[in-house]
Amino acid sequence: MGLREDALSYHRKGKIGLEIRTKLESRADLTLAYTPGVAEVSREIARNKEAVYDYTWKWNSVAIISDGTRVLGLGDVGPEAALPVMEGKAMLLKRFGGVDAIPLCIGTKNEEEIIAFAKAVSPTFGGILLEDIESPKCFDVETKLKRMLDIPVFHDDQHGTAIVALAGLINALKIAEKKKNHVKVVVNGAGAAGIAIAKLLIEYGVKDITVLDSKGAICNARDDLEQYKREFSLVLPHMVCGRLENVINGADVFIGASAAGALRRDWTLNMAEGAIVFALSNPVPEITLEQARAGGAAVYGSGRSDAPNQINNVLAFPGVFRGALDVRARAIDEGMKLAAAGAIAGCVGEKEIAGGKIVPDPLDPLVAKRVAEAVSKKARENGLARI
Repeated sequence: MGLREDALSYHRKGKIGLEIRTKLESRADLTLAYTPGVAEVSREIARNKEAVYDYTWKWNSVAIISDGTRVLGLGDVGPEAALPVMEGKAMLLKRFGGVDAIPLCIGTKNEEEIIAFAKAVSPTFGGILLEDIESPKCFDVETKLKRMLDIPVFHDDQHGTAIVALAGLINALKIAEKKKNHVKVVVNGAGAAGIAIAKLLIEYGVKDITVLDSKGAICNARDDLEQYKREFSLVLPHMVCGRLENVINGADVFIGASAAGALRRDWTLNMAEGAIVFALSNPVPEITLEQARAGGAAVYGSGRSDAPNQINNVLAFPGVFRGALDVRARAIDEGMKLAAAGAIAGCVGEKEIAGGKIVPDPLDPLVAKRVAEAVSKKARENGLARI
């Protein structure tokens, strides 16, 4: 069978379900599971709301919330068509992080209604994973929810991508023998992923970074920038203007979060020696592995599973949530994201790095464990842990 037939067969009746943690086999069990025994638990939680973490699934649960407006490369396909993707997220959270997650694909595109929904269901969950919400709406939804709630709120299209991209860059810089505070970085794409990548790189210590949208570099000379891009421009440590074919000259690093074919081979010839190229557009990258190598790139990363060094979000979000839930974190801050990136990078051995490998295998079971440990530790150091 082809991919379509295989995928439809694999998803028949959905990919996830509910499991029962405790036994329910006798009248005594029923008395405890439901009335009258459950009332004692309700009374305990009413006396102390923090006890909800001890006596319900809140300690290990995440709501995956999407309005279906930015699903994969498909765009606005609606909440029903988004559901199999969110089921996949739940499956990965369980498989790699041991986290119980529920997909909640909602029938509204209104920003305030999405926020109100997430806030309303938050007492049930230990964290909220926002997924496949179009930009710029996704920025405001996450920012406002972070201010309102005392549980982690994490938009994976932004921060999961940024964490894994940084992890790959940490190891790629070792191969290229370059330093983070001396490299010139070009990020092509000013949507959710591109801006989040740039922000995390700045937090990591990159000093020279240019971010472009479809009209060119984000800079003060432009009067056509949307509000969120104008606000982002204020955090850029270094700013130039121009089109990609100009600003790519002399660049050490290209990170694409844009569109198929956005980077031409002859442009990469003008990059610095030992250039690093991350072409994350999926399924068709900004430039192919063969084209990038022909253009002189020393390191190549992609969003595709059939290319080496896949920058795959599954390396980040299961471990991030596992770590946050383990300490009942109130939020996921920049320090926790940097810790996650460092942990992912550290899962690749020096000999593997010397051989060109910059990120671990997405199916490596040790990655989520190490990420969780790093995230938990940083949450405690930063005062965001309840336990």
